[in-house]
Amino acid sequence: MIADEMRQRLAVLRPTQLEIIDESESHRGHAGFREGGQSHFRIRMASPELANLTRIQRHRLVHNTLGDIVPRIHALALELTEI
Repeated sequence: MIADEMRQRLAVLRPTQLEIIDESESHRGHAGFREGGQSHFRIRMASPELANLTRIQRHRLVHNTLGDIVPRIHALALELTEI
């Protein structure tokens, strides 16, 4: 499962809160939807590693941490906060 891979990779950022939501079903009929889900995700995460970073830097850090997962999905919404 992609969510499990995400959780494993994001562990290096020492999240104090981590919620990975597969929102694929709510995008049925839209671009990028795939039967079985795993195409549209939302990540809610709080981490000390995000402190003193701009919003763009936070997003880049998460994208880089997820690596090759990002091109395998259609959409990724990020809600990132520092502790």
